[in-house]
Amino acid sequence: MRIGFFDSGVGGITVLHEALCQLPAENYIYYADTKNVPYGTKSKEEVREYILQAVDFMAGEGIKALVVACNTATSIAINELRRKYSFPILGMEPAVKPAVENNCNRRVLVVATPLTLQEEKYKNLVTKLGHAHIIDGVALPELVGFAENYVFDEQIILAYLNEKLGCFNLKDYGTVVLGCTHFPFYKKVFQKLFPVDTDIVDGNKGTINYLKKILTDNKLSTDEGLGGRIVFYSSGQKEPDDCRYNNYLKIIKP
Repeated sequence: MRIGFFDSGVGGITVLHEALCQLPAENYIYYADTKNVPYGTKSKEEVREYILQAVDFMAGEGIKALVVACNTATSIAINELRRKYSFPILGMEPAVKPAVENNCNRRVLVVATPLTLQEEKYKNLVTKLGHAHIIDGVALPELVGFAENYVFDEQIILAYLNEKLGCFNLKDYGTVVLGCTHFPFYKKVFQKLFPVDTDIVDGNKGTINYLKKILTDNKLSTDEGLGGRIVFYSSGQKEPDDCRYNNYLKIIKP
């Protein structure tokens, strides 16, 4: 059986890429809800329905584990999904905890979608860490649109980020947390914008490390055979093998 990856659009491909690196023997289903992207600017009720419909579809295709490769979807529906399905379900959350722990008391900037930053899950995470006074959050919804529309021109992205972050002293930040799975596509642009000693982090590697553990603990790992095969779906419609999603996988490679 395959491992499922779900996102509102192409952002989860950055997480899928990490899985292909760490779990090359596995095969995958990737479901992008392109009909309803972006999630981060919609109401919680709308997004919840989209997520439930998508995961119902993926469960019907047969998956042994699911990665909800979307911070917004995780914050809204992860608990309900875990109650409904018997296979392991992993979510995403902004990597604020490791950012704070490794930051030497410098400020932390969390960039995400509006809905992620508004959700109680994120607010509780920041409160629990006890460092709210050094954590700033900025919504960058247009960055999702850029990725979905295959806009990777560095000057366009730099101009946008300069506009959105112009009121911040970027030298104050020891860490920038990419709190949306679309944002790692632009990691190199963030690195150019911030001082060289600023860490730019995301939760992809930690999520896939945990996925490896879950598969091992539940005896679901695949160690042999032809791995790395991916079936792509766009809102329930199967894509051809040479679909555009493969281009995104090439972009995220170092």
